[in-house]
Amino acid sequence: MENVRATARPALWLMVSIILVALNLRPSMAAVGPLLSAIRADIPLSFSLASLLTMLPVMAMGLAMFFGLSVSQRFGEQRTVVISLVIIGLATVSRLFVDSAVDLILSAMLAGIGIALIQALMPALIKSRFSDNVAMCMGLYVTSIMGGAAMAASFAPLAMTRTDSWRVGLAIWAALAVVALLFWTAGRSGTPTLNAPTPRKESFFTNSRAWLLAIFFGLGTASYTCVLAWLAPYYVEKGWSEQDAGLLLGFLTAMEVLSGLITPAIANRSRDRRWVLMVLLALIMAGFCGLVLGPQHLSLLWPCLLGLGIGGLFPMSLIVSLDHLDNPQRAGALTAFVQGIGYLIAGLSPLMAGMVRDRLGSFEWAWWCLTGVMALMILMVLRFNPRHYTRHIH
Repeated sequence: MENVRATARPALWLMVSIILVALNLRPSMAAVGPLLSAIRADIPLSFSLASLLTMLPVMAMGLAMFFGLSVSQRFGEQRTVVISLVIIGLATVSRLFVDSAVDLILSAMLAGIGIALIQALMPALIKSRFSDNVAMCMGLYVTSIMGGAAMAASFAPLAMTRTDSWRVGLAIWAALAVVALLFWTAGRSGTPTLNAPTPRKESFFTNSRAWLLAIFFGLGTASYTCVLAWLAPYYVEKGWSEQDAGLLLGFLTAMEVLSGLITPAIANRSRDRRWVLMVLLALIMAGFCGLVLGPQHLSLLWPCLLGLGIGGLFPMSLIVSLDHLDNPQRAGALTAFVQGIGYLIAGLSPLMAGMVRDRLGSFEWAWWCLTGVMALMILMVLRFNPRHYTRHIH
């Protein structure tokens, strides 16, 4: 019994540490949208240029994914997470001193690199440490990512109002990095490390199934990044205050947290994840249609549907990728590839939506385009039959 407790204690500490680390992976982006009108009043930014504050960190995340696993193998998981949290913390706190769009964009890109290094190694770490509960633990991890976004979206406007500074509203989230750093380093001695190296240098660039998974993840994440960047500005344009628009985005991300917890637990009952994915995509389509057709009517319903759909789709996209391979290191390499390509795809969506807004004067065409993308993804889901996984990647 004591042995079981001794094993369980480090595992529990590790899971808590992972949750605290994951809380740091979105505030640097999520705090921008609700404060955008205040930022634009101080620093000249078109909507296209403002989209770079979400696009470039996401693109940096995509590019950094390709060397993230190599970095973690060279420095070890523990040190890589410490380095990444320091990068995120410094990038976030540097926003107290930004004076130009370039400074703001550079801080966003630096944070994106730190975020990517963590996101590249976490799926392999979770599959290795929690092999009996991968779906549940991935759900907790991804839910914590979205929880960080919910906090930043909801409270950044409040921090700005209290301090009369949008810079404080952006920089205050460095405190999360400090807390995560303390927990991660404190649990270091009791946490086992992955000593098994990746069996061989493996490239998934020539594997068609890996590309399908990457495109699926990228298109799904495009809806997330677009909503993160533009939902609050969309409602500010509709006459809402920054505080109310930020709280609406916070409500949406709270629904993502709820779905991120519940959906993997439901999906865990069967290895065939297709029906769950279809339901999630249908929810997102309904949410986007509602944003266009009745944004001021049932204004909580549309973000609720979007949050439930996006919040479940994010972890399920990674879980489906992990399902393809049993070996934790190979599965980690596959998810790093999937996220790398996926974030490069997703990073373009805020820019495209910002350009649509500049040209056509409204975000509504962007919401319609994303509705069509979700319909395309439903067709892609039909190919995710678990009985055929070994045919595609072995």
